[in-house]
This record gives sequence, C-alpha cells and structure tokens, in this order.
Amino acid sequence: MEKCDNCGREIEDVRQAHITLVKENGKSEKLYFKLCPDCSRVFSKMSIAELRGIESRKSSPFEKIKRVNESGAEYWSSRELAKALDYTDYRNFEQVIKKAKAACFNSGQRIEDHFVDINDMIEIGKGGQREIETTMLSRYASYLVVQNADPTKEIVALGQSYFAVQTRRQELSDLAEEDEKRLFLRDEIKKHNIRLADAAKGAGVIEAGDFAIFQDHGYQGLYGGLGAQGIHLRKGLKTGQKILDHMGSTELAANLFRATQTEEKIRRERITGKHKANITHFEVGAKVRRTIKELGGTMPEDLPTAESIKQLESKKRKAIGPKAKPNGNNPKKDQD
Repeated sequence: MEKCDNCGREIEDVRQAHITLVKENGKSEKLYFKLCPDCSRVFSKMSIAELRGIESRKSSPFEKIKRVNESGAEYWSSRELAKALDYTDYRNFEQVIKKAKAACFNSGQRIEDHFVDINDMIEIGKGGQREIETTMLSRYASYLVVQNADPTKEIVALGQSYFAVQTRRQELSDLAEEDEKRLFLRDEIKKHNIRLADAAKGAGVIEAGDFAIFQDHGYQGLYGGLGAQGIHLRKGLKTGQKILDHMGSTELAANLFRATQTEEKIRRERITGKHKANITHFEVGAKVRRTIKELGGTMPEDLPTAESIKQLESKKRKAIGPKAKPNGNNPKKDQD
C-alpha cells in the first residue's frame, strides 16, 4: 500500500502513465510513473519490475474476474472461475469444488470461512431471470480449486501459478502484520508492567522477590497452574530467554489484558497485603483463561512459541536506520 504525497490517499491499485524521451542518438526511451486515481498526480517513478507486475496482473483472466467485498477482501465467483478455467459443464466443476473443500478441511481451515454457497440470479432472455447456485471463493479457496482442477488444461496451469503467487503475497503480508502486532503489544506490556508493579507496591509487594511471586500467581491463573518456570519448560525456551519475548500476538494480548485488569482491580478495590494482591492476580488470570475457553480459543500454554521479539526489534531498527534505539525500560518491572 502506497500513499499519494498530494492528496494523502492510500493507494492499492495505481494507474500508470509514461513519457517518451528521445536521446541524442535518436533512440527513444519510455519512463513510467505512478498516478493517483483520485487527484491524477504523479507520485513516484515506476520500476520495470513493478510495471511488469501490473501488466501481468491486468492481463490475467483471473485478475479480471476478481471481486472485492465491503471489507476489502478479495473473492471469486465459482461460476466465473469455471468459465475462466474452460469448464463448459458446471456440474463437472462442482466436483472440483468438493475436492477443494475436502482439502480445506484437511488443512485445518474452516470450510465456511473460505467457501460461501449462495443463490444468484442470472438473465435468461426477454427480461427473465433464473436462480442458480454459486459458491463465493476466498483467495485460498480459489487456490485449492485450481490445484484440484483438470491438469491437462493449459489455463489451469496458469491459474495455479496466479493463485500461488497471490496466496504467498498475502501470507507475507499477514506475517508482516503479525510482526507489527507483536512489537506493539510487547511494548505495551512493558509499559503496563511498570504500572502493575507500582500498583502492587502500593498493596505491599515491595521486594523484587515478592514481585516475582506476584507475577507467578498471575501466570498460574492464566496458564492453568503453570508458573513462569513451567511455561518456560512448556514452550521449550532456553536459559535466559524471556517468556514474553517468545509470545505471538494472541498470547501477548491475553497477558496484556491480565496485567491491565489486575492493576485496575488492585487500585479500584484498594487491595492491601501481599497475599491478597497475589490472590487477586491469580483470580484475574483465571478469569481471562475462562473467557478464552468460553470463546473457543486456544489455551495460552498450547499456542506456538514465536521467534524472539529481539530479532524483530533488530530488523526494525536496521530498516529505520542507525538512529533508532531500543526502548529502555526497567528490567525488574518487565520480568517474566
């Protein structure tokens, strides 16, 4: 996603324009530029790779039949995809969809998230309409469909290539989004752990050892009895690796909620005494765990161990430049 410097709009599909330069030797060269679809102003030069990518997508029959819903998600109509894949009898294509649904289920995905069966209306001449069954396919569903289509058709090979590239592009986009979520949530936990430590101190949790016990009670509530050491072992972490540094965004969000709600409860109810503070932290953690269970979520101890957040921070600093420095918070108040 790019942004136009003139009108500020975020642009997904750019328009292109070019000018022809005539050199001294008489040869001409075309320079391509990106145009904002709103204000029609040039906002950057277009590389050859970008130009080829745009032209390739525009010429693809699968790009031409792509639809986008209100949320910006791409999808394809099974009827239109069947025509694009050269299936003259839709009944034969329905068997391909069945195979794709089975593949979706076997991959651990929810079929209803990717295949939506609807009744659509088509024109039948003389102003009449007829209702037909159609399946709306997500990008992933379309990828599975072309993987199960007739491999002897040349267009099917083209479709497999197209949806493989599109699916991989989305995977990379999702991965980048997950990394940004982790960096944001990890930083928020650092901040809120300082506030939680302050609230705990006001309740009588003063010494570093007492705060470690206090934190452990919160973990035990959220992780079904597992304390920091138990979580460390469960996640397969090495000595010196912090639990919080190896959590994905879902697990970090659960722990952030535990920390913020415990702090507010201690302050709101003016809890005093180390024992009462520990019990409060345990109860809040247990409540968060029950909520996850009620919603059908995965228990935090069963979530996968993520790449170290330190590596993500290092990559981000390198991308931004040498002036960026890591956020230096009190390590005592951000302990696992």
